[in-house]
Amino acid sequence: MPVRMRFRDKHYEVRAGMTVRDALRKLEIQPEAVIPTREGELITEDEILREGDEIRLVAVISGG
Repeated sequence: MPVRMRFRDKHYEVRAGMTVRDALRKLEIQPEAVIPTREGELITEDEILREGDEIRLVAVISGG
């Protein structure tokens, strides 16, 4: 069962067993530009993705 990732209006699938960072790079999303969450909880970029995970990526907004 793949891992589902959602960023804005787009949905992606990646394989379980990779890190969040590796999945983001594969999807060509800059890891510094998003905050990954699983079930409403923040997770780190070196978290290993598990089968059936649904990861929501929240855009980091900065400004001055």
